[in-house]
Order: sequence, then structure tokens, then C-alpha cells
Amino acid sequence: MLTGKSILVTGGTGSFGKKFIETVLTCYPGVKRVVVFSRDELKQFEMSQQFPPQQFPQIRYFIGDVRDKDRLNRAFEGINIVIHAAALKQVPACEYNPFEAIKTNILGAQNVIETALERGVEKVVALSTDKAAAPINLYGATKLCSDKLFVAANNFKGKREIKFSVVRYGNVMGSRGSVIPFFLKKRREGVLPVTDERMTRFNITLEDGVKLVLKALDIMWGGEIFVPKIPSYRITDVAKAVDSDCRIEIVGIRPGEKLHEEMITTTDAINSIEFGDYFVILPSMQLWDPDQFMKEFGGRRCPDSFAYNSGTNTDWLSVEQLRLLIHEHLNPEFNRRKDDLA
Repeated sequence: MLTGKSILVTGGTGSFGKKFIETVLTCYPGVKRVVVFSRDELKQFEMSQQFPPQQFPQIRYFIGDVRDKDRLNRAFEGINIVIHAAALKQVPACEYNPFEAIKTNILGAQNVIETALERGVEKVVALSTDKAAAPINLYGATKLCSDKLFVAANNFKGKREIKFSVVRYGNVMGSRGSVIPFFLKKRREGVLPVTDERMTRFNITLEDGVKLVLKALDIMWGGEIFVPKIPSYRITDVAKAVDSDCRIEIVGIRPGEKLHEEMITTTDAINSIEFGDYFVILPSMQLWDPDQFMKEFGGRRCPDSFAYNSGTNTDWLSVEQLRLLIHEHLNPEFNRRKDDLA
């Protein structure tokens, strides 16, 4: 699928970008070129130590910002596939700096779309978030807008052989700024701050996030929003899994935060299809035959009343399962004793 292709990842030094690039370099040695596009020179330097060009001659490092269309135009030269992972994603930071979030998450998305069209890219997959479904904070609203832009890009591609699709999933276990690394740092104090004991979230590992993007690249027709079937967890169970000896302190829900996250709302359900281990939200403007799409991949329509919500999910992670996942994916931090962290 990727043999002989040139791939560019915006936000390539982020948690997803690094894991995606590691997977591509490991599993697809015939890839022609992998371009890491990001703003942070230090993170690119550190990544180049992990993936030295001498060992991985396919890799390139481009300093750039998705807000800068001229730089994107230069970076997209000869690129076949774009994975758009760049975003401002911290909810409080987006609330405090709203137009900065708009410039990166919306205007930057449009820059990626226009440059991909102009440069003859073949496929574009954009990463989304559960917060884009029925958003109540600015981050979610910008990502919903971004999703709409990428889906709609298929309407005006003309005769170009290019497809745009979106992958939407929940909280990535261990990603920078997420709850588990935060709890691992806070446990040295003996108290874990929990916003609301009723809170639930979806959970996905980086590896599974990468697999879904690769699957989307393989089967995409253009205009789909791919949503994985993943488990939920209770925030109190995460606290117990990190350290059952710590006291849980309820600190109150933060502005722009939900008790439960959604990835498919009841409004989306009418345009949603269920497959074995994922869902697809169809484009609102029909680009191809949904019945043929279902037949091709073995899907069926979701009920009109369906909603995919972390609080009503049927698949839950237990405390022990969470502890095993933390041990597997954040091993050094998890195994470090509390008195070593003090």
C-alpha cells in the first residue's frame, strides 16, 4: 500500500506522528520518503536521534507551520499521501487563545486541503477527536469545522485523483497532556485530583490509532469519518489503576468539559454505518453509493436512535485492565516508585 509512496505527516513530532512514522518505517521498508512537518526544531532534533537519517534515509525533517501555505506548498512537492495531525488541542489553551486555535485548526486545515489539491496529492487523512461531536468547547468546535472542511473537499476536487477522509477517535492512552501521565506525576503527592467522579472517556492506544489510520488509507473512498469501536473507562478507575493508595480529591468539572464524550451523535446516526470493528459516518452530500460501500466492506446501517457515547458504551476497561495497559504503554513512569518521584 505504501511501497514507493512519499508520505508527509503534519504535526509529525507529536505522539501520534512519531508512532505513525515508526510504524511506517518498520512495516513498510519500501516507502520512498517520509516527511516530518512540524514547528518545533528541538522535537525534530530529538526525533532525528531516534530515527537517524543514516539508518532511515527515507526520512526528512521540515520546519513549518500549517498556517503558512507557502511552506506547505514547498513541503508537499512530490508527496502522495498526507496525514494531517497538527492541531492546537489543549482545551484550556484554546479557550484562552481562541483565534490562535482557529488559525491552526481551521485555517491550517484549509491550507492543507488547498495545497494537497494544487500539488497532486493522492490521499489525505485528517485526525479528529471525540470532542468534535456535539462540541461544547472551542477545541471541539474547531475540529468539527476541520472535519467538515476535509469531507467537503471531495466536492470540489474536480477531475483530480485525490481523496480526503477523517479518522475520529477518543483519548489516546499516554499522549502528551492526557490524564494518565498527569496522574503518574501527581501520585507523588498522595492525592489525585478528579474533576467529577461520574466522568467517563473513550480510550485508544497509539498503536490502535495508527492501525485505524492505515486502514482508512487502504479502504477510503473519500468523505468518510472513520470511528473505531473502543472501550470506555471511568476516571475514578484510572486513578485507582495508577495508585490505589492515593486519595481521590474531587475538584470540579472544568470549563468546556463534558461528563461523557460522544463520537457519533443521534443526529449522525442516520448517516452512519457499522462494520466489524469500526463505524463510518457518511458524507452528508452523497459522493458515492452507500449501499455499494456497505456491500464492499460488509457493513449495515446504524439504527436512527443510535449514539456512540463513552457513558453508554457496552465495552469497559476494569481497574486491572487499565493497570496492565498503563504498565505496557507507560512502563518507565508506572514502575517508578513514589518515593523516587519525590
